Amino acid sequence: MEHADLVVIGAGQSGLATAALAPRHGFPRILVLEGAEEPGGSWPRYYDSLTLFSPARYSSLPGMRFPGDPDRYPRRDEVVDYLRDYARRLPVGIRTSTTVTSVTRQDGAWSVRAGGGREFTAPAVVAATGDYGTLFVPDIPGRADFGGRVLHAADYRSPDAFAGQRVVVVGGGNSAIQIAAELGPLADTTLATRRPIGWTPQRPLGRDLHWWLRHTRLDIAPIRRLLAKVPVSVLDDGHYRTTLDQYGVDRRGMFSRFTADGVVWPDGTKEEADTVLLATGYRLTFPYLTESGALDTSGAPLHRGGLSTAVPGLGFVGMEFQRSFSSKTLRGVGRDADHLLGRLSQVRS
Repeated sequence: MEHADLVVIGAGQSGLATAALAPRHGFPRILVLEGAEEPGGSWPRYYDSLTLFSPARYSSLPGMRFPGDPDRYPRRDEVVDYLRDYARRLPVGIRTSTTVTSVTRQDGAWSVRAGGGREFTAPAVVAATGDYGTLFVPDIPGRADFGGRVLHAADYRSPDAFAGQRVVVVGGGNSAIQIAAELGPLADTTLATRRPIGWTPQRPLGRDLHWWLRHTRLDIAPIRRLLAKVPVSVLDDGHYRTTLDQYGVDRRGMFSRFTADGVVWPDGTKEEADTVLLATGYRLTFPYLTESGALDTSGAPLHRGGLSTAVPGLGFVGMEFQRSFSSKTLRGVGRDADHLLGRLSQVRS
């Protein structure tokens, strides 16, 4: 059994930012528990060409600038390297290949159990595993009869395996657009969405959107409830719209059901398809907190700004719209972690 002042679950961007800031809030002994073989969270598993929509200057964690040209948009591998380097520099204990199975409160402290019978104790715990571990797969009629492939974006790496195919990409967010644009030159591709795609200029009036968010302070405004209702919109400097048009990637309303060899569109038209790729996102889940008393009946965390309102000494970092527009992003998790740790240090037993 190991004891710490703070146990952080997850060594992705949120967990690493939390671990970096914890000492200044009175947590000298910190343990970070990560189920994967190395730090970095979900980043190493994303598709090869994934590109940030925020410039490098707005994509740093606390205490370490993102290297290179500050105005470029880093690719996945650059982010992975950055997170690995960040983890190496942290003066904290990071236990990889350590999957947390349960977190329970006993005698005023938290007991954190992991696979292999390992146990850790601490007066405070931060859940920083995010929502990229649980895929959201919509229930579409006829899927069991479909003879083609149904993949989630989490299984997508590059367009080469889809060359010459008929592919339907489901989703209208940033990832769906990036993947569809990449598939366009090699495959007959359609975007299926429930509503028209919303486009947001990436560089309005010559400045990156994140510059405007920062200088208007909308980037840090605590308006979570309002922002959660904002429709999904795709950031684009014109590249993605041009690519979709150039290669004939069209948008249609979401198909109603699968058939044995394809899909049925809203107007009743049947069309063959080789692959349906679901860029439908993920769902926030905390299976290790099931017996902690920290979740509501649907499994969602009971919290205010990341601090648990159900049990003492527990917090969350890395949730979408947790406190602001930038929550759950490289540029925002540090602010959320700093806020949470300040409150957590006051209420822990």
